[in-house]
Amino acid sequence: MPTAEMIPYKLARLSDEESAARAKQLSRNLQQRRTCRDFSADPVPTEVIEAAIRAAGSAPSGANHQPWHFAVVASSEKKRAIREAAEAEERRFYGADGSDPKASEEWLAALADLGTDEDKPFLETAPMLIVVFAQRKGGIAEDGVTQNYYVNESVGIACGMLLATLHEAGLATLTHTPSPMGFLREVCARPEWEKPVMIVVVGHPAPDATVPAHALKKKPYEKISSWL
Repeated sequence: MPTAEMIPYKLARLSDEESAARAKQLSRNLQQRRTCRDFSADPVPTEVIEAAIRAAGSAPSGANHQPWHFAVVASSEKKRAIREAAEAEERRFYGADGSDPKASEEWLAALADLGTDEDKPFLETAPMLIVVFAQRKGGIAEDGVTQNYYVNESVGIACGMLLATLHEAGLATLTHTPSPMGFLREVCARPEWEKPVMIVVVGHPAPDATVPAHALKKKPYEKISSWL
């Protein structure tokens, strides 16, 4: 087996008190994050989006292949194309096109508390959309041939870091996953070996923005953790 080249790794050693304070402050900040569906058209700084994508790109990944691509969509034409295609899929999902809904009754009932429907105006109103693609092949060189590993897990972690950074920058976000999403590959001119994962809608909340009360219901700490 070849010997991997190693380089030093160090972190500034914090006191227990400072470490806890930082963790608690970030936890408090992230607990204020909400999924926003009412966006202002006000622009957001390009450097904030760039910084958030750089943060996402530093996520751990299988074999360090970094199997992701983030397509930033800001043009009105592209956003309209995405909205039109997404709403067409959503009408089929909800049965708003006159056909039987693709979603089960149980699924639709679960969504009722969130007040969602087939209309997605935020896809045009928000100043930017970040379309996240998972690269099934390519490796670091993005050659379209090299096998990538743990793609779903790697991209999921990267998306979490993207959302956390955008929230820390004071921006609202929404994750949108129309199904199927193949149209996003065409709109964003991405290769066939990339799979669209989600649209991250980014911007400032509209002045009259609201979120469903149901979104405030979070499992208690005791339910989401166990110490062994």
